[in-house]
Amino acid sequence: MILLLIKLLIAHSVGDFVLQPKKWVEDKKQKKHKSVFLYIHILIHTLTLAAILKFDWNYWLVYAIIPVSHYMIDLIKVNLENRNNSKALFVLDQLAHLVIISLFVFIYEPYRFDLTFLYSFKSLLLALALISITSIASVVMKLIMSHWEVEGNNESLENAGNYIGILERLFVFGFIVLNQWQAIGLLIAAKSVFRFGDLSKARDRKLTEYILIGTLLSFGMAILIGTLYTYAVETLAK
Repeated sequence: MILLLIKLLIAHSVGDFVLQPKKWVEDKKQKKHKSVFLYIHILIHTLTLAAILKFDWNYWLVYAIIPVSHYMIDLIKVNLENRNNSKALFVLDQLAHLVIISLFVFIYEPYRFDLTFLYSFKSLLLALALISITSIASVVMKLIMSHWEVEGNNESLENAGNYIGILERLFVFGFIVLNQWQAIGLLIAAKSVFRFGDLSKARDRKLTEYILIGTLLSFGMAILIGTLYTYAVETLAK
């Protein structure tokens, strides 16, 4: 089952991303069903599917229906797409392709979804740790850092600081789970390098201290949660 799924995903990835130039995508948006590149794109998908499945005619249903479904999904996408919904349609387009692929994997190699692992101790503990690192830690950070008001350069992406904090805590958590403590030091060093230019230009001691406190607090919370998680898995899960 897994092998067939991987093969179909490779075929989809090659056809949709590797062998589809931007020129083809733009032409499909403009000419829609009249675009010759739309049909070349579907032909490439068909040939890629056949090649990766070694032209095994036991999979004739795959060769016949997946390209047709791909054509229909792409046609719906190019007819509905505009500047406001392009990102959402891209996600829906890929999800639709994945659903079709999963359906054919099930047809040829039936499988059963076993979701009981989601309610295991380790899974629930991991969910709690991730929620703590992302949402809860962000709220705690805002409460603590709101004690200081520092005026800095406001020319930044909206909520960028919050997202950066979440990502860095997730990285630290992952490194702790993998027992790669040295990688945390590299992450701190990398962030320091990126921040050095801003701080040296600002020449503002308060801003420097503000960023330093925020960074250490963020890393400290991630290390604490990561350490507690690994301890709980090693001791309580037994």
